[in-house]
Amino acid sequence: MRIACFNINGIKARLGALTDWLDEAAPDVVLLQELKSVDEAVPREPFEERGYNVATHGQKGFNGVAILSKRPLEDVRHGLPGDAQDEQARWIEATVMGDRAAVRVCGLYLPNGNPAPGPKYDYKLAWMERLRVRAAEMLVNEEPVLMGGDYNVIPQDEDAARPEAWREDALALPQSRAAFRRVLNLGYTEAFRARVQGPGHYTFWDYQAGAWNRNDGIRIDHVLLSPQAADLMTGCGIDRDIRGRDKPSDHVPIWVEIDA
Repeated sequence: MRIACFNINGIKARLGALTDWLDEAAPDVVLLQELKSVDEAVPREPFEERGYNVATHGQKGFNGVAILSKRPLEDVRHGLPGDAQDEQARWIEATVMGDRAAVRVCGLYLPNGNPAPGPKYDYKLAWMERLRVRAAEMLVNEEPVLMGGDYNVIPQDEDAARPEAWREDALALPQSRAAFRRVLNLGYTEAFRARVQGPGHYTFWDYQAGAWNRNDGIRIDHVLLSPQAADLMTGCGIDRDIRGRDKPSDHVPIWVEIDA
């Protein structure tokens, strides 16, 4: 089962780029972020025509997450637990029924948090604590769990082409990195780093200042696996080249393959 995560940066604006990639990569499951669309306005037919079941958690003009799955989706839930007042569409989860195992997949779009310090950064850290709590809850059943998407966290300096440029940014502040590690320390595996080491691997390049042409990127899209899911992982990669195509998102997909 190939599961991919892709911050599409506007599902309507990038629909052609998204469907072209789907036709080439043929993932079984896709966790999408930053739809920037309400549920009713998400174009479903292009995905359903390709055999995908579609579950969305949308929001007008901002945020928005979705799951596309060629396999049945069960027990779909919208919104990260822990704050009944939070109306931002940043979390969706469901169970995907594989041939050998059922996998709980969670798609997330973690808050950016800038400017920091400030209320947006406070919200980011509070959201990450809610994420830690939910991540811990899902370990109790000892089943395969995958949490993937745009974490808006640069875990280490090697995950940025110019780490010095991000020192005061919410994506790389020590508190952000520590909150990310607290989730990992529950027993989750960061899929990409379990397979690939060293600098120079990025998932985001800003549209400004020729960042793509200069390879001035950062790695902020991650897939975290419970121990049971990590045991099933057979591969992981980043589809870097699609960033250079026509009308791209500023992110590229990251994917894992698990024997489920």
